[in-house]
Amino acid sequence: MNSKQPKVLHLLGGVPILFYPLNLAGKNHFQKVIVVIGHGAEQVKKALEGKCIQTVLQPQQLGTGDAVLRTEPILKDFTGDVFIFNGDTPLILPETLTALWETHRKDAATISFLTAKLPNPKGYGRVIRAQDGNNEVMGIVEEKDATDAQRQIMEINAGTYIVASQFLFQALRKISPENEQKEYYLTDIVKIAHGMGKKVVAVRADAEEVFGINSRADLAQAEKIVQSRTARHFMSAGVTLIDPSRIRIDAGVVIGSDTILHPGVTLEGNTHIGQGCTLYPCRIIDSLLGSEVLVKDHCVIEGAVIESDVTVGPFAHLRPGTMLRKGAKVGNFVEIKKSELGEGSKANHLTYLGDAHIGKRVNIGAGAITCNYDGKKKHKTVIEDDVFVGSDTQFIAPVTIGARSLIAAGSTITKDVAPDSLAVSRGKQITKVGWVKKRIPKT
Repeated sequence: MNSKQPKVLHLLGGVPILFYPLNLAGKNHFQKVIVVIGHGAEQVKKALEGKCIQTVLQPQQLGTGDAVLRTEPILKDFTGDVFIFNGDTPLILPETLTALWETHRKDAATISFLTAKLPNPKGYGRVIRAQDGNNEVMGIVEEKDATDAQRQIMEINAGTYIVASQFLFQALRKISPENEQKEYYLTDIVKIAHGMGKKVVAVRADAEEVFGINSRADLAQAEKIVQSRTARHFMSAGVTLIDPSRIRIDAGVVIGSDTILHPGVTLEGNTHIGQGCTLYPCRIIDSLLGSEVLVKDHCVIEGAVIESDVTVGPFAHLRPGTMLRKGAKVGNFVEIKKSELGEGSKANHLTYLGDAHIGKRVNIGAGAITCNYDGKKKHKTVIEDDVFVGSDTQFIAPVTIGARSLIAAGSTITKDVAPDSLAVSRGKQITKVGWVKKRIPKT
């Protein structure tokens, strides 16, 4: 990946690649989940903090067989089946894993694993089958160790296994690094099982699912697959995506039915969009939108809560801590941070609201600013219900504006305003008639 970050922590659909097999494990309620870590071990451990997952260190990169063998101290008393996933193969579907498990149980297999047929199998281990008519699996050969004839085989090993635990560690102690890469191959246990007369089963998966990520180009290709799956999911749930190829939705996003997403929408993190919303090109991160919300072009919304029937944009920036109550309106070139805009209130033009609490039915005129920062501390502005704020007003916080007051345009408000008051704070206008004409030199 040419990166300081471990490959499995690169983001796919907004979450680390590693989380895909971990989520697959979580959906199947496994008794114990173990991640074998090596390269970038501390970074991976940090990413797994708070999860019910054990980690095992593989100090030297001696191959997949050595990696799995590292889990033996944890699993030495375990008598069930062990599922093994590659951390960089994130596209396997839950139903495919279910099919593998059901086949494994039905056939009472010692090893079951996923395969796929690829038109270009370069780089993958090839599945070796008997040629005597029964087509049974005899082993897996890695590409670097394969003969020219074996490289022509199109069936590949997907790297997802179910193995009886008592056989697994017995077999792992038998493998050796006598191969091109001088590594202990996990794949060698298939040949060992066949040689012992154990039942080995291969279940075919779709080629798309077994796609492994080994480069930035692979990551981009996997992202296209994830986004296509996500788009199909939401469209089947009643969401309209005008052009799915130009919309990006992270794995943690929730969208209600009858919402319409136009090209250029990006939904990131744990964003929840309600029913009947309309979103034009915008970026929304970790935010909650109620029903019937309209977000116009070129808005950025992060860490905000927006109730129903709200209009935002165009060109609005809602920063973390923003709360827009029902029926509020935020217009073009408005920035809001850590502030509440009350029910039915509106700030339609060229406004900054920071650390403010604004009540119901308040009109914020164009160019109004809450001056919330004195260079050391942030201060709060409170504007109560039914206040009219004229254009180009500055509120020097901390300050409170009482209900039903009117703030004259062009005012700089430094003191609290009582309810039902008119506040005017301007310099006196002086007009000198004919002054310019007198300044023009005679020709």
